[in-house]
Amino acid sequence: MAVWEIGVFTSIDAGLGVKLEVAQELGIRTIQLHAPHRGSRSPDNAERFLAKLDDLNIELTAVFGGFEGESYADIPTVANTVGLVPEATRVERLQEMREIADFARLLGCGVIALHLGFVPHDRNDPSYQQIVEVTRSLCDHALQNDQSVHLETGQETADALLAFIGDTKCDNLFINFDPANMILYGTGEPIPALEQLGPYVRSVHCKDATWSDQPGNTWGQEMPLGQGQVDIEAYLRTLKAIGYTGPLTIEREIPQEPERQKAEIEYAANLLAKLRSEIKPG
Repeated sequence: MAVWEIGVFTSIDAGLGVKLEVAQELGIRTIQLHAPHRGSRSPDNAERFLAKLDDLNIELTAVFGGFEGESYADIPTVANTVGLVPEATRVERLQEMREIADFARLLGCGVIALHLGFVPHDRNDPSYQQIVEVTRSLCDHALQNDQSVHLETGQETADALLAFIGDTKCDNLFINFDPANMILYGTGEPIPALEQLGPYVRSVHCKDATWSDQPGNTWGQEMPLGQGQVDIEAYLRTLKAIGYTGPLTIEREIPQEPERQKAEIEYAANLLAKLRSEIKPG
Protein backbone atom coordinates (compact mmCIF):
# COMPACT_ATOMS: atom_id res chain seq x y z
CA MET A 1 0.00 0.00 0.00
CA ALA A 2 1.25 3.46 -0.89
CA VAL A 3 1.82 6.09 1.79
CA TRP A 4 -1.45 7.99 2.42
CA GLU A 5 -3.46 5.75 0.12
CA ILE A 6 -6.90 7.34 -0.11
CA GLY A 7 -9.72 5.31 1.40
CA VAL A 8 -13.40 5.53 2.27
CA PHE A 9 -15.67 4.30 5.05
CA THR A 10 -18.01 1.65 3.63
CA SER A 11 -20.95 -0.51 4.60
CA ILE A 12 -22.50 -3.72 3.32
CA ASP A 13 -25.84 -3.75 5.12
CA ALA A 14 -25.50 -1.45 8.13
CA GLY A 15 -24.10 1.90 9.14
CA LEU A 16 -23.44 5.18 7.38
CA GLY A 17 -20.74 4.13 4.95
CA VAL A 18 -21.01 4.03 1.17
CA LYS A 19 -21.37 0.90 -0.93
CA LEU A 20 -18.25 -0.85 -2.21
CA GLU A 21 -19.32 -0.03 -5.75
CA VAL A 22 -18.92 3.68 -5.00
CA ALA A 23 -15.33 3.11 -3.93
CA GLN A 24 -14.70 1.19 -7.13
CA GLU A 25 -16.29 3.85 -9.33
CA LEU A 26 -14.16 6.55 -7.72
CA GLY A 27 -10.95 4.54 -8.02
CA ILE A 28 -10.51 4.32 -4.23
CA ARG A 29 -8.34 1.36 -3.22
CA THR A 30 -8.67 1.07 0.57
CA ILE A 31 -11.70 0.85 2.82
CA GLN A 32 -12.76 0.70 6.42
CA LEU A 33 -15.85 -1.47 6.80
CA HIS A 34 -18.76 -0.98 9.17
CA ALA A 35 -19.33 -4.51 10.48
CA PRO A 36 -22.34 -6.16 8.81
CA HIS A 37 -25.33 -7.34 10.80
CA ARG A 38 -24.77 -10.37 13.01
CA GLY A 39 -26.62 -12.74 10.67
CA SER A 40 -24.28 -11.80 7.82
CA ARG A 41 -21.04 -12.54 9.70
CA SER A 42 -20.61 -16.09 8.45
CA PRO A 43 -17.54 -17.80 7.01
CA ASP A 44 -19.31 -18.14 3.66
CA ASN A 45 -20.11 -14.44 3.54
CA ALA A 46 -16.56 -13.59 4.55
CA GLU A 47 -15.25 -15.70 1.68
CA ARG A 48 -17.61 -14.02 -0.78
CA PHE A 49 -16.69 -10.56 0.49
CA LEU A 50 -12.97 -11.28 0.19
CA ALA A 51 -13.49 -12.48 -3.38
CA LYS A 52 -15.33 -9.25 -4.17
CA LEU A 53 -12.55 -7.13 -2.65
CA ASP A 54 -10.02 -9.05 -4.71
CA ASP A 55 -12.08 -8.55 -7.85
CA LEU A 56 -12.36 -4.81 -7.18
CA ASN A 57 -8.66 -4.51 -6.18
CA ILE A 58 -9.63 -2.98 -2.83
CA GLU A 59 -7.81 -3.51 0.49
CA LEU A 60 -9.66 -3.70 3.82
CA THR A 61 -7.82 -1.81 6.58
CA ALA A 62 -10.25 -1.87 9.56
CA VAL A 63 -13.60 -3.32 10.64
CA PHE A 64 -15.73 -0.98 12.77
CA GLY A 65 -18.17 -2.24 15.35
CA GLY A 66 -21.60 -0.74 15.85
CA PHE A 67 -24.62 -1.87 17.82
CA GLU A 68 -28.40 -1.96 17.69
CA GLY A 69 -29.90 0.77 19.83
CA GLU A 70 -27.14 3.31 19.29
CA SER A 71 -28.33 6.80 18.46
CA TYR A 72 -26.45 9.96 17.55
CA ALA A 73 -29.53 12.17 17.78
CA ASP A 74 -27.81 14.54 20.21
CA ILE A 75 -24.87 14.47 22.61
CA PRO A 76 -26.83 13.29 25.70
CA THR A 77 -28.34 10.46 23.63
CA VAL A 78 -24.87 9.42 22.47
CA ALA A 79 -23.77 9.28 26.11
CA ASN A 80 -26.73 7.03 26.96
CA THR A 81 -26.67 4.69 23.96
CA VAL A 82 -23.31 4.45 22.20
CA GLY A 83 -20.52 1.93 22.58
CA LEU A 84 -19.50 -0.27 25.51
CA VAL A 85 -20.08 2.37 28.19
CA PRO A 86 -23.87 2.00 28.75
CA GLU A 87 -24.12 -0.54 31.56
CA ALA A 88 -27.39 -2.18 30.49
CA THR A 89 -25.96 -3.35 27.15
CA ARG A 90 -22.27 -3.67 28.02
CA VAL A 91 -22.01 -7.45 28.40
CA GLU A 92 -23.98 -8.18 25.24
CA ARG A 93 -22.06 -5.61 23.21
CA LEU A 94 -18.69 -6.87 24.43
CA GLN A 95 -19.67 -10.32 23.17
CA GLU A 96 -20.74 -8.83 19.86
CA MET A 97 -17.42 -6.99 19.51
CA ARG A 98 -15.65 -10.30 20.07
CA GLU A 99 -17.76 -11.78 17.28
CA ILE A 100 -16.91 -8.81 15.06
CA ALA A 101 -13.22 -9.37 15.81
CA ASP A 102 -13.58 -13.00 14.78
CA PHE A 103 -15.34 -11.98 11.57
CA ALA A 104 -12.55 -9.48 10.87
CA ARG A 105 -10.06 -12.32 11.34
CA LEU A 106 -11.92 -14.31 8.67
CA LEU A 107 -11.43 -11.29 6.43
CA GLY A 108 -7.70 -11.23 7.21
CA CYS A 109 -8.05 -7.84 8.88
CA GLY A 110 -5.77 -6.98 11.80
CA VAL A 111 -7.71 -3.94 13.05
CA ILE A 112 -11.07 -3.65 14.78
CA ALA A 113 -12.36 -0.24 15.80
CA LEU A 114 -15.29 1.39 17.58
CA HIS A 115 -16.68 4.35 19.44
CA LEU A 116 -16.18 3.22 23.02
CA GLY A 117 -18.68 5.77 24.34
CA PHE A 118 -18.49 8.52 26.94
CA VAL A 119 -15.96 7.34 29.52
CA PRO A 120 -16.54 8.98 32.95
CA HIS A 121 -14.26 11.97 33.49
CA ASP A 122 -13.57 10.98 37.09
CA ARG A 123 -10.98 8.20 37.13
CA ASN A 124 -12.08 7.39 40.70
CA ASP A 125 -15.64 6.71 39.56
CA PRO A 126 -16.30 2.94 40.00
CA SER A 127 -17.77 2.77 36.50
CA TYR A 128 -14.50 4.13 35.07
CA GLN A 129 -12.64 1.04 36.24
CA GLN A 130 -15.40 -1.17 34.86
CA ILE A 131 -14.93 0.37 31.42
CA VAL A 132 -11.17 -0.08 31.71
CA GLU A 133 -11.78 -3.77 32.42
CA VAL A 134 -14.22 -4.27 29.54
CA THR A 135 -11.72 -2.61 27.20
CA ARG A 136 -8.98 -4.90 28.46
CA SER A 137 -11.23 -7.88 27.82
CA LEU A 138 -11.81 -6.78 24.23
CA CYS A 139 -8.11 -6.11 23.69
CA ASP A 140 -7.22 -9.54 25.10
CA HIS A 141 -9.62 -11.20 22.65
CA ALA A 142 -8.24 -9.15 19.76
CA LEU A 143 -4.70 -10.07 20.75
CA GLN A 144 -5.57 -13.76 20.37
CA ASN A 145 -6.54 -12.89 16.78
CA ASP A 146 -3.32 -10.90 16.22
CA GLN A 147 -5.42 -7.75 16.04
CA SER A 148 -5.26 -4.25 17.44
CA VAL A 149 -8.19 -2.22 18.74
CA HIS A 150 -8.62 1.39 17.60
CA LEU A 151 -10.75 3.81 19.62
CA GLU A 152 -12.28 6.59 17.55
CA THR A 153 -11.80 10.10 18.88
CA GLY A 154 -14.59 12.48 19.74
CA GLN A 155 -16.15 11.80 23.10
CA GLU A 156 -13.02 12.51 25.17
CA THR A 157 -10.43 15.24 25.30
CA ALA A 158 -6.93 14.27 24.22
CA ASP A 159 -5.79 14.31 27.86
CA ALA A 160 -8.62 12.02 28.96
CA LEU A 161 -8.07 9.60 26.09
CA LEU A 162 -4.35 9.35 26.80
CA ALA A 163 -5.04 8.70 30.49
CA PHE A 164 -7.59 6.02 29.65
CA ILE A 165 -5.28 4.18 27.24
CA GLY A 166 -2.54 4.30 29.87
CA ASP A 167 -4.87 2.89 32.53
CA THR A 168 -5.81 -0.11 30.38
CA LYS A 169 -2.13 -1.13 30.03
CA CYS A 170 -3.02 -2.77 26.68
CA ASP A 171 -0.22 -2.84 24.14
CA ASN A 172 -2.65 -3.36 21.24
CA LEU A 173 -4.91 -0.37 22.01
CA PHE A 174 -4.55 2.58 19.64
CA ILE A 175 -6.51 5.49 18.13
CA ASN A 176 -8.51 6.10 14.99
CA PHE A 177 -8.23 9.89 14.83
CA ASP A 178 -11.24 11.77 13.48
CA PRO A 179 -10.56 15.54 13.51
CA ALA A 180 -14.17 16.52 12.82
CA ASN A 181 -15.40 14.59 15.84
CA MET A 182 -13.28 16.75 18.14
CA ILE A 183 -15.22 19.73 16.80
CA LEU A 184 -18.63 18.03 16.62
CA TYR A 185 -18.43 16.91 20.26
CA GLY A 186 -16.70 20.09 21.41
CA THR A 187 -13.81 18.19 23.03
CA GLY A 188 -10.83 20.10 21.66
CA GLU A 189 -9.05 21.71 18.74
CA PRO A 190 -8.18 18.84 16.38
CA ILE A 191 -4.64 19.81 15.35
CA PRO A 192 -3.19 20.16 18.89
CA ALA A 193 -5.07 16.97 19.85
CA LEU A 194 -3.49 15.11 16.93
CA GLU A 195 -0.04 16.31 17.97
CA GLN A 196 -0.67 15.12 21.52
CA LEU A 197 -2.12 11.74 20.54
CA GLY A 198 0.34 11.14 17.70
CA PRO A 199 2.17 8.10 19.12
CA TYR A 200 -1.12 6.19 19.34
CA VAL A 201 -2.66 7.22 16.01
CA ARG A 202 -2.72 4.17 13.73
CA SER A 203 -5.70 5.02 11.51
CA VAL A 204 -7.53 8.22 10.62
CA HIS A 205 -10.70 9.67 9.20
CA CYS A 206 -10.72 12.63 6.87
CA LYS A 207 -13.87 14.52 7.80
CA ASP A 208 -14.71 18.18 8.36
CA ALA A 209 -17.06 20.13 10.63
CA THR A 210 -17.89 23.49 12.14
CA TRP A 211 -18.17 24.25 15.85
CA SER A 212 -21.45 24.47 17.71
CA ASP A 213 -22.28 27.77 19.43
CA GLN A 214 -22.52 25.65 22.60
CA PRO A 215 -19.54 23.26 22.30
CA GLY A 216 -20.03 20.06 24.28
CA ASN A 217 -23.75 20.70 24.76
CA THR A 218 -25.05 20.68 21.19
CA TRP A 219 -23.72 19.21 17.98
CA GLY A 220 -21.43 20.99 15.63
CA GLN A 221 -22.22 20.66 11.93
CA GLU A 222 -20.54 18.08 9.67
CA MET A 223 -19.34 19.67 6.43
CA PRO A 224 -17.85 18.58 3.10
CA LEU A 225 -14.11 18.11 3.36
CA GLY A 226 -12.29 21.43 3.13
CA GLN A 227 -15.37 23.51 3.96
CA GLY A 228 -15.30 23.23 7.75
CA GLN A 229 -12.99 24.35 10.54
CA VAL A 230 -10.57 21.41 10.70
CA ASP A 231 -8.04 22.98 8.25
CA ILE A 232 -7.39 19.89 6.17
CA GLU A 233 -4.00 21.06 4.89
CA ALA A 234 -2.79 21.62 8.47
CA TYR A 235 -4.27 18.24 9.39
CA LEU A 236 -2.27 16.44 6.70
CA ARG A 237 0.90 18.36 7.51
CA THR A 238 0.49 17.32 11.15
CA LEU A 239 -0.04 13.70 10.09
CA LYS A 240 3.27 13.94 8.24
CA ALA A 241 4.94 15.49 11.31
CA ILE A 242 3.82 12.63 13.59
CA GLY A 243 5.03 10.05 11.06
CA TYR A 244 1.63 8.70 10.01
CA THR A 245 1.86 6.81 6.72
CA GLY A 246 -1.42 4.85 6.65
CA PRO A 247 -4.58 5.40 4.61
CA LEU A 248 -6.51 8.66 4.52
CA THR A 249 -10.04 7.31 4.99
CA ILE A 250 -12.84 9.65 3.93
CA GLU A 251 -16.00 9.54 6.02
CA ARG A 252 -19.08 11.47 4.89
CA GLU A 253 -22.23 10.58 6.80
CA ILE A 254 -25.19 11.48 4.58
CA PRO A 255 -26.45 8.04 3.38
CA GLN A 256 -29.94 9.48 2.90
CA GLU A 257 -28.51 11.49 -0.01
CA PRO A 258 -26.45 8.91 -1.94
CA GLU A 259 -25.73 11.04 -5.02
CA ARG A 260 -24.59 13.99 -2.92
CA GLN A 261 -22.59 11.64 -0.70
CA LYS A 262 -20.81 10.18 -3.71
CA ALA A 263 -20.10 13.61 -5.20
CA GLU A 264 -18.68 14.93 -1.94
CA ILE A 265 -16.51 11.83 -1.47
CA GLU A 266 -15.16 12.31 -5.00
CA TYR A 267 -14.40 15.95 -4.21
CA ALA A 268 -12.70 14.90 -0.95
CA ALA A 269 -10.60 12.27 -2.73
CA ASN A 270 -9.44 14.84 -5.31
CA LEU A 271 -8.63 17.37 -2.57
CA LEU A 272 -6.62 14.80 -0.61
CA ALA A 273 -4.76 13.70 -3.74
CA LYS A 274 -3.84 17.32 -4.49
CA LEU A 275 -2.63 17.99 -0.94
CA ARG A 276 -0.72 14.71 -0.87
CA SER A 277 1.16 15.70 -4.02
CA GLU A 278 2.03 19.07 -2.47
CA ILE A 279 2.98 17.82 1.01
CA LYS A 280 4.86 14.71 -0.20
CA PRO A 281 4.50 12.52 2.91
CA GLY A 282 7.17 10.02 1.88
